[in-house]
Amino acid sequence: MAHPVENISSIKLAWAVSWSAFWTGFPFKLIVALLLLAGQVHPWEGAGLVTLLVVSVPIDIWAVGLTARTVFLERLGMEVRGPVGVSLWWEGAVLGALVLGSGYYAVGTTVAVGQKIAAAIIARIKNFYPKLPIAEQITLELLLWTIPAAIVLLVFVLVWLHLFGWRVKRFVMTSGQPSSASLLERVRQWDYARVPADPTLVLVSFAGVIVTLTVVFWVLLPVTTPTPHPDYPLPQVEKASKPVKPEELIKKTEANLEKAEAVLAALEKEKSKETKKRKGK
Repeated sequence: MAHPVENISSIKLAWAVSWSAFWTGFPFKLIVALLLLAGQVHPWEGAGLVTLLVVSVPIDIWAVGLTARTVFLERLGMEVRGPVGVSLWWEGAVLGALVLGSGYYAVGTTVAVGQKIAAAIIARIKNFYPKLPIAEQITLELLLWTIPAAIVLLVFVLVWLHLFGWRVKRFVMTSGQPSSASLLERVRQWDYARVPADPTLVLVSFAGVIVTLTVVFWVLLPVTTPTPHPDYPLPQVEKASKPVKPEELIKKTEANLEKAEAVLAALEKEKSKETKKRKGK
């Protein structure tokens, strides 16, 4: 009689475990990333990236252990004892470093070669159709190098899923045992695996952690937000002009008119003096 694990493909089993684990641990990683951003540390470079990766390790181990047990019980009818998360996580990490690391260079090479081929094809097309519109040219170039790159990336992801699924199968066959419980009892078991035995304690602990993280978030925020970045200076805000009062404006206008009249009278006197001198001569 075939083992229950043999009835499911390696890729499907690996996808069920890894995808469920990813979405289980993602909210916690997002909280860490937001705290880093509040502390003006970018989580995608330098010390921020290292911190995020270090914190992600225990989160991933916990998420893999939680989701893998429920997947084994739900889809395979197998009960696994022992440290599931640690065993599966380090195997997946090693395979990911090898396969996806090789895929990084393979995809980069595919993109570089595809761009050169796309440029040559576009140049050949322009020899026959010199008035090729820019929009169509950009679209054609993107299709010529993104499709091969996407296919290469998909191949490496499938290779990693196949190898990881194969290791998951070996793990279940060596460490697990078939469950003799009925489907209803198995459903209750994987529900209890996700729901804690003391919901009140978990609720209080969860509320305390949320309050603590909220306080840490506000403490890490700078005094003035948003903080001006040297590469993106804030536009200078013009000072608001004082409100115009009609009475003051009328008084200023009358004073200017009086000055103008005085200047005109002085000019007329000078002109009259000059004309009298000319007549006297």
